[in-house]
Amino acid sequence: MFVRGLVKMMEWLLIAILGMMVILVFGNVVLRYGFNSGIVFSEEVSRFLFVWMVFLGSVLMLRENGHLGVHTITKKLPLAGKKACKLASDVITLACCVLLTMGGWKLVTMNMANIAPVSEIPLGVVFIAVLVCSVGMGVLLLNSIYRLITGQMTEQEMCPDFDDAL
Repeated sequence: MFVRGLVKMMEWLLIAILGMMVILVFGNVVLRYGFNSGIVFSEEVSRFLFVWMVFLGSVLMLRENGHLGVHTITKKLPLAGKKACKLASDVITLACCVLLTMGGWKLVTMNMANIAPVSEIPLGVVFIAVLVCSVGMGVLLLNSIYRLITGQMTEQEMCPDFDDAL
């Protein structure tokens, strides 16, 4: 229930971010070409919002098993082989998330003192998106590993067949 609430919150946050980006960019275009003025911070803030949107969206895609994967060989493996491949994949991805978290923390601490020139937003705030993404993905991967080890994961989840959806 808690995870479902967090997912809903992230989905609404992504909708809000996209809405703000549309308003900023469209408003800036209208003001620039229609009234020969503009929103000074529009480009910079839109770029920061885009970074957040990409990182938050990647967490949601991991939850929905929507990231790109090639299952040509794993589809043909027996159940034990599929489990081994899924476990190896999740553990390697979790290790990457740990590295991303460590690097993201360094980025945040180094850039909190750096201020964006127009919006005056600390750049560390932008890089917090890396931490949110890596920790969120790490939690999802730990849950996936737990479900795989305890036998709660279905074969379809281990090796999804997206051809059926087309």
